[in-house]
Amino acid sequence: MPLSRDDEIALARKGRLAAIVIAGTAVCWLAVQMIGSAMNWPPSFALIFDFAALVGLFWGLVLTYQIQRRRRDGTER
Repeated sequence: MPLSRDDEIALARKGRLAAIVIAGTAVCWLAVQMIGSAMNWPPSFALIFDFAALVGLFWGLVLTYQIQRRRRDGTER
């Protein structure tokens, strides 16, 4: 059964959120790496931001998986 217009709009909104999360995570991670390098932060401090970036990218991956699954199943969860 095809998705309704409201479902398509909800999936498009979720897709934009996933794109913002992934792009924002990458930009923030790069900025923190540059700032940390310029300010000579210890590697252990930079590692905290590395893990935060991994969490953000994982969340973006989960969002894209949910979108793909809803489109395949044709149901809203």
